[in-house]
Amino acid sequence: MSANENGAVVRRFIDEVFNGGNFSAAEEILAPDYVHHDPATADMGSGREGLEQMVTFYRQAFPDFSVKLDDQIIAEDKVVERWTGRGTHQGALMGIPATGRTITATGISIHRLAGGKIAETWTIFDTAGMLRQLGMVPGQQ
Repeated sequence: MSANENGAVVRRFIDEVFNGGNFSAAEEILAPDYVHHDPATADMGSGREGLEQMVTFYRQAFPDFSVKLDDQIIAEDKVVERWTGRGTHQGALMGIPATGRTITATGISIHRLAGGKIAETWTIFDTAGMLRQLGMVPGQQ
């Protein structure tokens, strides 16, 4: 696939799976042996099932959760994104009861594509900043 096609696959992944909660689209977008690396949610496992568990985890805590792509850089079989996630804390998260606060968290993800599907993703985001905005970590909110 071309670099532009790889970028389109990743944009569809964000739009349909993360923003839309459409897990049937994940079957079309993710390789059967997909691996997800995220230190914030490592206990949820990897693969399609782990990804679905992670997305559900955040969407239950932030029902209006959405991800906006700020930058996308494409190099051969890799697509790098800088993104901003936003949502209103309306459900429990990591034992934190709903606060009603709106949070904004930034992150970076690197996706490796193979055969037109996302085969592997590495993600890191500002977990401490999110917890600070929820009043769980000292510092400016």
